[in-house]
Amino acid sequence: MSVRIRLSRGGSKKRPYYHIVAADSRAPRDGRYIEKLGAYNPLLPQDNENRVVVDKEKVAAWLSKGAQPTDRLQKIFANLGLCAAPVMVEHPKKSAPKAKAVERMKEKEAKAAAAAEAAAAATAEPVAEESAE
Repeated sequence: MSVRIRLSRGGSKKRPYYHIVAADSRAPRDGRYIEKLGAYNPLLPQDNENRVVVDKEKVAAWLSKGAQPTDRLQKIFANLGLCAAPVMVEHPKKSAPKAKAVERMKEKEAKAAAAAEAAAAATAEPVAEESAE
């Protein structure tokens, strides 16, 4: 039996409230669970102490037994110092600009740099003439 530590949704429509539970991985999201470990209320501000209420000893015990937290709970537990932070997956390169767009951006940057140099040179010349007089 594979045990997961996950969120079980409660609350009404558009007012989510989650229970943090240890459950069999095959059980439904809001169905049977083995043990309730805490609660998570995403509607509260992030600095509120009641946003995440966790029994740290129970969570540590389940993690030592081999229970796997979901990604969201792994982030929450990492903030509490109960486990390591999850590895972030690299996003695909599909949305990156293509070769022609990169060339156009480089040309624009070069023109902007040349214009900036010309403006700097134009402001430096009158100062040189005034000092010569």
